[in-house]
Amino acid sequence: VQLVESGGGLVHPGDSLKLSCKLTGLPLEPYGFGWFREVPGKGREGIAATTYRDDDQYYADSVKGRATISRDNKNNTMYLLIDDVKPEDSGVYFCALSFYHMLLTEGTKYAHWGQGTRVTVSS
Repeated sequence: VQLVESGGGLVHPGDSLKLSCKLTGLPLEPYGFGWFREVPGKGREGIAATTYRDDDQYYADSVKGRATISRDNKNNTMYLLIDDVKPEDSGVYFCALSFYHMLLTEGTKYAHWGQGTRVTVSS
């Protein structure tokens, strides 16, 4: 099982950011997933998560109203879209796969992780 993130880089405040995470080795459809952000000194924070049916979703307060978590089961790809990015959105973003049916907002029970993609929001 492998998860590979992409879409990071330098973005300007106010722009939109779309991160992708390609899953190989398993079909995506039966599983929930989440996105996490790691910032030096702050640890890893759950940004967004969804269940395997996408019938329950979580967004951190820091991105609520600006972020959308989604998936393309046909292409085995997960997405995180953040609109109106701010400097505090900077960090390394990780996608993670859940084998639980319930919504997971913390990272400890996620089964597989990507290697991360760095996002820097700066003018």
